[in-house]
Amino acid sequence: MAISLTGVVDSLPVIQPQPVPAPTRSPRVDLSVSVGALSLKNPVLAASGTFGYGVEFAELVDLNRLGGIVVKGLSREPMEGAAPPRMCDTASGIVNAIGLQNIGVRAFVTEKLPLLRRYNTRVIANVFGACEDDYIEVIGVLERSEGVDGYELNVSCPNVDKGGLEFGTDPGSLQVLVKSARAQTRRPLWVKLAPTVGFIGVMAKAAEGGGADALTIANTYPALCIDVHNRKSRLGGTTGGLSGAAIKPITVRLVYEACRAVSIPVVGLGGIETPEDALEYIQSGASAVEVGTAHFIDPRASERLVEGLKKWCEANNINQLSELRGSLTAFSGLQAQARN
Repeated sequence: MAISLTGVVDSLPVIQPQPVPAPTRSPRVDLSVSVGALSLKNPVLAASGTFGYGVEFAELVDLNRLGGIVVKGLSREPMEGAAPPRMCDTASGIVNAIGLQNIGVRAFVTEKLPLLRRYNTRVIANVFGACEDDYIEVIGVLERSEGVDGYELNVSCPNVDKGGLEFGTDPGSLQVLVKSARAQTRRPLWVKLAPTVGFIGVMAKAAEGGGADALTIANTYPALCIDVHNRKSRLGGTTGGLSGAAIKPITVRLVYEACRAVSIPVVGLGGIETPEDALEYIQSGASAVEVGTAHFIDPRASERLVEGLKKWCEANNINQLSELRGSLTAFSGLQAQARN
């Protein structure tokens, strides 16, 4: 006997198809930061002296991905730099004595700056001199040119006889120099300080008092490497400047101390290779960071760091990187004892 299922089927409830939920996406990470009045698409800048004038890296690096480029130091006239050898390896970094070799500010304006204008990134001109007039003349030449977003006064190069270091060790001289430079321009004015441990707050205040918009902390550390077999320096210029991973913990401390001493922004520099390195500076108070020695290992270090910071923020549910600035939690003595 045949069995009819018509009635049974008709009595079943009608199941309406449910919409398929759209795939969830992580909120967009905002890496943009501000260093005073200067806005950056992200906090990563290529440091002066390690990235040429920027354009030399254009075939290897997407310059548009960087927050900015601090170009090789510019002087009044071209400089040949120090005698070779100019660099030597150490256990956790390098010591260099390049001697501020550069093509001079006028050649930069005619040969390099027009090429830099093609890219959507901030251009900061690093400026140095042997006397106040040198700084003022370099700024004066750049002021007549388009494409420069600000200046970084180098008052702290440790491996030349006359590279502005005298301004970086005397607060009175530094304040006078910064005031003079401030009178020449309305563009952002940063001051790159020497890593003078225990003295950084005094120099930071002197630069702020002179009218600096921000500080870069810090330059390389004076150092000496000796070839014990021939009893000579391993550098042509005898002494040089130590950079790389070895200096990062010391410089992070300097950034932390400077941020507590002044109200203007600080840009951290020293031993940055990974997103965590950059975040140490940012959490200690830095508004942005500069990448230097890592470029000698990987020319794309700055570009990779931008992507690394984005991924770190996504993994840690951070939507806006700038919110991490100064977020270091400092423990008092009693808290530290209780924690132990």
